[in-house]
Amino acid sequence: MALSFCQVVKVGGEIARSLYLDALAQDLVALRKAGHAVLVVHGGGPQVTELQGKLGQQPKIVGGRRVTDAAALEVLKMAVAGIVNVDLCAAIVRAGGSPVGLHGASALTLRARRRPPVVVAGAGDDPVDFGLVGDVIAVNEALLELLVGAGHIPVIACLGADEMGTVYNINADAVASDLARALGATALVLVTDVGAVLADPGDPSSRLSRVTQAEAERAIAAGQIKGGMIPKLTEGFAALRKGVRAVLIVGRLARGDLVRAIEAPGSVGTVLTLGSN
Repeated sequence: MALSFCQVVKVGGEIARSLYLDALAQDLVALRKAGHAVLVVHGGGPQVTELQGKLGQQPKIVGGRRVTDAAALEVLKMAVAGIVNVDLCAAIVRAGGSPVGLHGASALTLRARRRPPVVVAGAGDDPVDFGLVGDVIAVNEALLELLVGAGHIPVIACLGADEMGTVYNINADAVASDLARALGATALVLVTDVGAVLADPGDPSSRLSRVTQAEAERAIAAGQIKGGMIPKLTEGFAALRKGVRAVLIVGRLARGDLVRAIEAPGSVGTVLTLGSN
């Protein structure tokens, strides 16, 4: 399926509780009213970590990704499919939109299977077993097409499920990438609290308007790019290799910035490219 003027927007949990949320919601609604098919995918890392702390759990993060045991998965259900999904939907309602909150077990919106141990950039050479973490193997395109066609904005939590009802934590950037490919999206937009790839991690003004895969790999190896930005870049470049037409990293958005990022790539945030600039 290919939705016309489809934009898949991935929102990090830090944005869902920031001062930038209402501006983002207003732009999402503006894009929807302008005729774009808008789908939102979200994580909820800060909310999960905070709730784990309150419940006495110690988060385990490897290569910017969460290792998920049964106890951590219960927290993910509460924080991601609960708190963050409701807050994002509420912001879109305030902006005049019509959101529909979903997760992977909602009519198998995200059909998943458990991920085998994998080698992760920035985590050494040995494969890492992430526990109850999955990979998307299918998307319920018919459901999403129905919702978008009725004027709604699907808001999808990064939890998948299989036919037996087993729920898996899935990296939200990976979910957004898979959705963008499945739906033939015009752009995959990753909204972060940093807002762009930076030449100097300590200097927010050192924004790079475009970054190639080779440049990103060198920066990761040198330790200039670390933590949560690594999976964003990994999934972003993977999406490009598999046919997503454009991948943008943006954040700290004022009203209109998201629209400008889509209409004039490179004017806001960072555009990811496979080849040379």
